[in-house]
Amino acid sequence: MKRPNLKIETNSLLNRALREGRGPLLAAAAFTLVSSALYMALPLYTNQVYGRVLISQSIPTLFVLTAGVLFVFAVSSVIDFFRARVLVNFGSAFDQRVSGQVFAALFDGISRRERAMSSQALRDLDVFRQAMGGAPMLALFDLPTVPLFMVVLFIIDPWIGGVTLLGGIVLLILVVIQDQASSVPLKEANDAALRSYSFTDAGLRNSEVVRAMGMLPSIGAIWFRFRRDAMKQSVVASDQAGIWSNAIKFVRMAIQVLIVALGALLTLEHKIGPGLLFANMILSARALAPIDRAVGAWSGFINAGQAYERLTALLNSYQAPDPATSLPAPTGRLSVEGVTLTTPDGSRMLLRNVVFSIQPGETLGIIGPSGAGKSTLARLLVGIWKPSGGTVRLDGADVFAWERGAFGEHVGYLPQDTELFAGSVRANIARFSTRVTDEEVVEAAKMAAVHDLILRLPKGYDTDLGQEGVVLSVGQRQRVGLARALLRNPRLVVLDEPNANLDALGEAALMAALETLKARGATVVMVSHKPAVFKTADKMLVLQEGMVEMFGPRDAVLAKLAANNKPAGVTAPPAAKSIEAKS
Repeated sequence: MKRPNLKIETNSLLNRALREGRGPLLAAAAFTLVSSALYMALPLYTNQVYGRVLISQSIPTLFVLTAGVLFVFAVSSVIDFFRARVLVNFGSAFDQRVSGQVFAALFDGISRRERAMSSQALRDLDVFRQAMGGAPMLALFDLPTVPLFMVVLFIIDPWIGGVTLLGGIVLLILVVIQDQASSVPLKEANDAALRSYSFTDAGLRNSEVVRAMGMLPSIGAIWFRFRRDAMKQSVVASDQAGIWSNAIKFVRMAIQVLIVALGALLTLEHKIGPGLLFANMILSARALAPIDRAVGAWSGFINAGQAYERLTALLNSYQAPDPATSLPAPTGRLSVEGVTLTTPDGSRMLLRNVVFSIQPGETLGIIGPSGAGKSTLARLLVGIWKPSGGTVRLDGADVFAWERGAFGEHVGYLPQDTELFAGSVRANIARFSTRVTDEEVVEAAKMAAVHDLILRLPKGYDTDLGQEGVVLSVGQRQRVGLARALLRNPRLVVLDEPNANLDALGEAALMAALETLKARGATVVMVSHKPAVFKTADKMLVLQEGMVEMFGPRDAVLAKLAANNKPAGVTAPPAAKSIEAKS
């Protein structure tokens, strides 16, 4: 049914995107060479003014020379504009080739339960793109023009060319030393800043808890420590860069002084004219300018390199889905075959050899104490996480391997913590799909008994929920989330604590929705601590410490729990026997 899933080769995506942009990069390089050649007009103009106009005192010649050099500079400005535009367009095209894969890799990291995954990867992509289309790349393109001006200087006078060449070599050596001295502390500063941002994001997500329980001083102290470490490393990196940047600045100015002194000496010895004295100054400054710009853009080079490394690590760990054969709509037969799940580091077993199956149209209730693995199992049932061992199948197909878009067409899921997106109520219920009709959205809302509530909102279905759905209460968000799960009559519906935040009216609406689902033949899996929600359940599954403690018909399981004097949310002791479902 599916071909083997191949891992992306090292750097292949980023390198391929760069290779596909060779055309624009070569065009930008060509623009750079032309612009640099046109810059020769300035020293030529200076030489002509001092060596010809001042001697002949010809004002028309001065006008002609001035008009000509201004025209050349106008052309050079246009070329520089197009060079910058080409690089910006290249950066945009690079982003379009890569960003979708980076975005997918972030969500894939969640399926691998890598909680460290964050939007930092998208920021890394922005840093790298801006470097490729901004000042660092422009500085890099200017470096090959250095030999061009060096050759001209040697033609004018070997001494002038030699001094400039020697100065350029010294500057390059200092740039390499600066890189060695500042790259490590700059990387540590960036890493410390990332830790600070991550902790800040976590604090903001839990701001209500922080404020309610007076945790701000403690949280603030930890944040300050992260911030202090970041600033400390930043100061070290800045000091290292500053020392060598000032040394580079001194060498560059010293070269300029030496060029002026040497030019004056050659002029006094009548080896060159006064016009060439000023031309040498302009050419030597232009020859060393790319090195100076490279020094200024050096932190951008380092940040781009570190961003590239992080993006490479992310994309190398991403297992891109292969094209899959389209499967028919499932009937809802769900089977869990020896499923085991460990923590990402393998240190603890979350689920152990879970085995059960339910038939199309059946409703399964899952109960157990906190930490028994109920929500973990719910995530496995809808293919969010991949089991460490065993398989979850829907109509015989592996739910994790099933193409996500096609799988979502037949499945509804309501997580324990209902999250809504910034956007309208309609868009959230429609799962932001443009293929969902208004009628389907309203039908799902009515099935979740939230239609009347939505109509009372300021703009009804078009009401913007704001960030994380803050316009609605927790219970209202859960009911809208239920409507989203029920969109287009899914064949499998998994509800994790669907009545956790509902009032009596909301619970009545939930029970009505469950009865409708059952009447339509949907397979339903519910996790809850409240026994009342299992009124429509056909079977019950009891989890204890990640293992199936009981599984069988609802009445038999509940009776067994009652016999052991345990409430529905607390399972029987480990010695209890499993109850197999009877045919």
